[in-house]
Amino acid sequence: MERNNKIIHLLIAMSALFFVLMAYMTYLQLFTSKKIETNPYNRRQWIKEDDTKRGGIYDRNGVVLAQSSKVKEKWDRKYPYGSLYSHVIGYNSEIYGRALLEAQFNDYLLNINQINKIIGLGRNKKGEKVGNDIYLTIDHSLQKLANDLMGAKKGAVVMMDPKTGEILTMLSKPGFNPNNKDLVEKWKELVDSENSPFLPRAMQGLYAPGSTFKVAIACAAVEKGFEDMTFDDKGTVRIDGKNFSNSKGIAYGKINLDKALSVSSNVVFSQLGVKLGENNIKDLMTKTGVGKTIPFDLPVKTSVFPYGMMGKTDMASVAIGQGKMLVTPLQMAMITAGIANDGVIMKPTLVSYVENPKGKTVKSWGKEELYNAFSTETSEKVKDMMVKVVKEGTGKSADVNGVTVAGKTGTAENELTASGQDKAHTWFIGFAPADNPKVAVAVVVEYNGGSGGIVAAPIAGKLIQAYLKEN
Repeated sequence: MERNNKIIHLLIAMSALFFVLMAYMTYLQLFTSKKIETNPYNRRQWIKEDDTKRGGIYDRNGVVLAQSSKVKEKWDRKYPYGSLYSHVIGYNSEIYGRALLEAQFNDYLLNINQINKIIGLGRNKKGEKVGNDIYLTIDHSLQKLANDLMGAKKGAVVMMDPKTGEILTMLSKPGFNPNNKDLVEKWKELVDSENSPFLPRAMQGLYAPGSTFKVAIACAAVEKGFEDMTFDDKGTVRIDGKNFSNSKGIAYGKINLDKALSVSSNVVFSQLGVKLGENNIKDLMTKTGVGKTIPFDLPVKTSVFPYGMMGKTDMASVAIGQGKMLVTPLQMAMITAGIANDGVIMKPTLVSYVENPKGKTVKSWGKEELYNAFSTETSEKVKDMMVKVVKEGTGKSADVNGVTVAGKTGTAENELTASGQDKAHTWFIGFAPADNPKVAVAVVVEYNGGSGGIVAAPIAGKLIQAYLKEN
């Protein structure tokens, strides 16, 4: 009897192990097989790569940004513009794997799908296996200009079409040379660098937005009927035991919302934050996508709004773009584009379409509305305020001759300014022409000191001018 019990227990244990194994294999097949198959370190992928010419990557006008050529019977990836697209295209390395577009669109670039596996399609006239080409929304001439204007500065530039969501420029500095020879030689140096050259700042860098966020607060204030309120700006105001002061402590006297945005009054906007209250501020974050995952062709860091219960100083800090809130440059470009586009924030798009070796489009992406953030009336009123920022206020350096530019400057505190160093991040956001916006831009320059009007605004102005000259 005892022996029979042992056999039964053994059978139960073996059955349990069998069912655990079956459950694991089912889970593996249904939920993780694709992830394993597409992992850039999966050696089977590189076997496919050895006998397939990887598709090219092009800008919106057909400029070659990445292509493959054969070296000693193996395909080698070439990036003709070095670091210029390192944070957009990424790299394709047998040693270090893949990153960014090279990783996200690997199946398209190698023309991997079930049909091709079965009947062997995707070959050119020479009989070689050939991948699909990818065409981006980026304008190479603008990308190059942005890089030249940023120079050795660290930071990011994002330009987009506010009506379609197409990304025209997406630059992060510093970058790295993704060509295999340079990547191998400098990998350790790049990994160890304090400048974080592998960080795609435009979509994964998190910064306090500073006064640029006042445009969103202004929209919320207009929608709550606060646009005609007047404030007595004495240069500083004390809220719940904390002082909120204007730059250099300047007092602007009796001013309304319009004037407050033009001079970037922290005194007025900190009070506005308290007046709006916790619920309205949180509603604003929801409507503009702050704290939400942004659907995009590349991985985007979710902007941070880590508030549960908000005290008055929290509301005041958020209203001037400080406190615990952190945003990506892409997020601020989208908010700016939303105001330009009558309150509608479009889904950002980087890849326009995929073309097979025979020149046929196999996949394309159109425009898509993401958030209805503000009413058209509200957007028009804040747009007019932003025009005054450039004409009369802190954003004069973004002015473009013959074009009405709407914008907002920003100077954001960080861990270095907290210790008394003059190393603030400087911002500018804007769009043009104000009456019929064709382009929106966000520029952030890290640890530069100075002000957004002096450092970031001129970069944005020259980019806007260049785009409108050709469009």
